[in-house]
Amino acid sequence: MRCAVVGSPISHSLSPAMHRAAYRQLGLDWSYGAFDVQDGELTEFVSEHREGWRGYSVTAPLKREAAGLAAERDAYVEALGVANTLVAIDGGWSAHNTDVPGAVSALHEIGVGSLRSVRIVGAGATAASMALACRRLGAREVELRVRDTARAASTARTIEGLGLAVTVVPLHVEVLESVDLLVNTVPDGSLAGREHGFVGATNAVFDAVYDPWPTALMRSARSEGRSLATGLDLLAHQAVLQVSLMAGDTVEPAVLVTAAMEALASR
Repeated sequence: MRCAVVGSPISHSLSPAMHRAAYRQLGLDWSYGAFDVQDGELTEFVSEHREGWRGYSVTAPLKREAAGLAAERDAYVEALGVANTLVAIDGGWSAHNTDVPGAVSALHEIGVGSLRSVRIVGAGATAASMALACRRLGAREVELRVRDTARAASTARTIEGLGLAVTVVPLHVEVLESVDLLVNTVPDGSLAGREHGFVGATNAVFDAVYDPWPTALMRSARSEGRSLATGLDLLAHQAVLQVSLMAGDTVEPAVLVTAAMEALASR
């Protein structure tokens, strides 16, 4: 049986290392590849790669297209219009969002069990998923920090639809108010040397980025003694759920983190 990760760019992805490690652990003679698929090309790609394929991990910029093409959608996909997993079913594909429960598990792992206020840097598909994860932990207020406030309007409306109060603030504005959790969903370096200011105004940090490793924000969080969840934690916890959906069995997240760290070390 074949599976793969799709998105663009894709060469940096650690999903192949993680999923292949899971298959070895489970004794499955499955393959897992990586395909560079551009925005708007996913529907055609999966229609041409259907026979013999069990499922796909979906990353940027394809998560909204994945939600739209599916015949069935889980509750998270219905709420967000964002999917990171496609699983083959009779008549098409079922779409799932494992980022949301994966993020909740990663936060529980670092001792974050409840939230009220959250600051999210970025306003893409991952930001929406992280907002719903925080909502599940009790969050009521979300501040979106973005370069372009107009482009964040759609994501802000989606998050408001989850029952959260949303404020959109330009990224360059000074950080004044403290929050329970800082979430970063944008590339390393986007905070332009202001990492310590953002970290100083939060109790815990979730950096959803893992390339490069470690990121500047991760280093700042560690130096400030903040509880930290990383992009590898998110990737591992959501991948465990993807493996379960596709293969019907499960592995421990630590197995996947180890595989990812080995892959990073070899680069």
